[in-house]
Amino acid sequence: MADSNEMTINLVVLGKTQSGKSAAGNSLLGSADFESRLCPSSVTTRCSLGRSGRISGLMRRNGRESALRVRVLDTPSYPHSALGKQHVRDTVRAALAQHFGEEGLHLALLVLRADLPLCPDESHDTVQLIQELLGPTWKDFTAVLLTHADKAEEAGYSEETYLHSASSTLLSLLSTVQHKYIFLDNHNSIIKEERNIVLRKLLNFIQRNNYQVLLKHSKE
Repeated sequence: MADSNEMTINLVVLGKTQSGKSAAGNSLLGSADFESRLCPSSVTTRCSLGRSGRISGLMRRNGRESALRVRVLDTPSYPHSALGKQHVRDTVRAALAQHFGEEGLHLALLVLRADLPLCPDESHDTVQLIQELLGPTWKDFTAVLLTHADKAEEAGYSEETYLHSASSTLLSLLSTVQHKYIFLDNHNSIIKEERNIVLRKLLNFIQRNNYQVLLKHSKE
């Protein structure tokens, strides 16, 4: 944060195949950095870093308006249709060290589909990956991103009624991460106002953490 009037937040998206990780990353960046399409197999095979431009009007620090930049690390799905778990784990760990080792990671976003029920043990693999990558304080640095929320809305669910009807598995997970969750539409191009709402929620989670970061280490 060399520029005191500008803040960069570092995020990583993690989740299962076809959960909408790459699309979510694009929505957060306001771009099309990551390949995202319907496919019967896992699309993302390597980690990729995307960067937004300067975003104004979202936050104030020390009484002054501060510009925001967003960096998102897209990752292969876990489990993956073609890559072994150990390979994905090592790839993501190396990418986190490469891209966020100096500045640190603000939040890991566990991406789940809002239009599919979360069954027992279904999120176990990805949660275990997050625990291994982030360590014992992972709950403080993890939020759940519920994609395809537009489909749940089309089915007549508001956020409140959706959570009232959600499986105990999902509710337990949300409780574990201190109810840090965001519903996200999966339209090809999220409108600016919706994107700003999502970014404000992420900033609120980061502020609740007192802007702490994980995985930070000094360059040798």
